[in-house]
Amino acid sequence: MDTRPSTAAPLHIGTAGWNVPQGSRHRFPAEGSHLERYAARLPAVEINSSFYRPHQRSTYERWAASTPPAFRFSVKLPRSITHTARLKGTDTLLEAFLEQAQGLGERLGCLLVQLPPSLRLDRPVAEAFLRGLRERHPHGSVAVEPRHASWFTPEGDALLRAWQAGRVLADPVLHAGGEVPSGWPGLVYCRLHGAPRVYYSAYDAALVDALAARLRVATLAARSVWCIFDNTASGAAAANALDLHQACA
Repeated sequence: MDTRPSTAAPLHIGTAGWNVPQGSRHRFPAEGSHLERYAARLPAVEINSSFYRPHQRSTYERWAASTPPAFRFSVKLPRSITHTARLKGTDTLLEAFLEQAQGLGERLGCLLVQLPPSLRLDRPVAEAFLRGLRERHPHGSVAVEPRHASWFTPEGDALLRAWQAGRVLADPVLHAGGEVPSGWPGLVYCRLHGAPRVYYSAYDAALVDALAARLRVATLAARSVWCIFDNTASGAAAANALDLHQACA
């Protein structure tokens, strides 16, 4: 399959969650819900709360209705699937989760599968899980964030490519090969957790500018490009995402 887009791919920049922190409130509208204010300035968001607890389909529908038509959500799979079941025997859990998340309609932009650091690549298990996911979600973007070294291998990359799943480029980089996104080349998905202090440290202007240049190049080769800032604990994510969005404009 030719994964190259005929035009530049959409660039989805946002944060993990749509909190509008005190230090960045002046950069968002004053009126509306947090999500409405957030979506007025940034084009995408990652829902992490779905990892911890289910949300009713009506909640996803309400969130979708609060955003502009071009806005996109990435939704993190529940830990019951990735961490408790460890990808085994998850068909019923997957069906329940997808029925809920599909309340986003066309604004459902990507599914994020974050794996526990201890989860080694077990090809039969991973292939069965990805097959089941693709049977239920055949065309949407899927990003996988593995954290065990065994996934950062030619075997891991080939498996993800076969099921059209992109491997997340996560910062800080945990393993050799993680410096670049991999897996299916039609999707580029970056998650910036903050460095040197994970979840807290802000990224400086030089890095944001360099990242903007790399992302602009990525939009010419991939079908969809995401960059999510997860350095939310100090409120740095919103400012970094706004600066990057402006630099990419």
